[in-house]
Amino acid sequence: MAAVPGQSPSRVRVMPLGDSITDGFKYYPGGYRVELRRRLVADGHALDFVGSLANGPVELGDRDHEGHIGWRIDQLDAEIDSWLQQSDPRTIMLLIGTNDLNQNHDTADAPARLSALIDHIRAVKPQCELFVATLPPQSNAVLESRVRAYNAEIPHVVAQKGPHTHLVRIYDALTINDLADGIHPTEEGFRKMAAVWHGALRAVPRSLAPIPGISAIPHAITTKEAG
Repeated sequence: MAAVPGQSPSRVRVMPLGDSITDGFKYYPGGYRVELRRRLVADGHALDFVGSLANGPVELGDRDHEGHIGWRIDQLDAEIDSWLQQSDPRTIMLLIGTNDLNQNHDTADAPARLSALIDHIRAVKPQCELFVATLPPQSNAVLESRVRAYNAEIPHVVAQKGPHTHLVRIYDALTINDLADGIHPTEEGFRKMAAVWHGALRAVPRSLAPIPGISAIPHAITTKEAG
């Protein structure tokens, strides 16, 4: 089916945004998106995952996303304006920072880079509902200490970004037993993540409803798989 922004008001455009954890990676392609979509469809929501990438199992159906394997915050930030213009999301699910920490890329300033990325998203899509997640745990003690330090700053960052930006506590839902390789979740770990995302979205009903009276920015038609 073809999805044209602004012409299908019953379908809510949701952008999963991040790195390989959003992608799902080799351990469970599709990641949390598989179970999350199942839950939302079961709730009766008509949604459209959007993004320039696509992967996942047949049962996912709608495979689009912006989960870029190996990418850091600054790399997402460099492309975010064009992705937002092209995909026109109503709701964005952001989980990013793992590669900043694991690549030891100026980790002390990672929260500031996250803040700047959120500002850029808010500038382009001021009415979108933006959900910002804490990172999952890691099994390596050094990396885990970086995760905890970074996650501790995320609530402070989110609190400064207004009522349309929301904190999602992914870290609290997983343990190292939910990791396939010490970094990426197992299928069960992704299911736990999906449950947290699901609860967060449901807690903000407008995130699952079209923006009333707002026409989307026109762009080329994107062919979507039926789901």
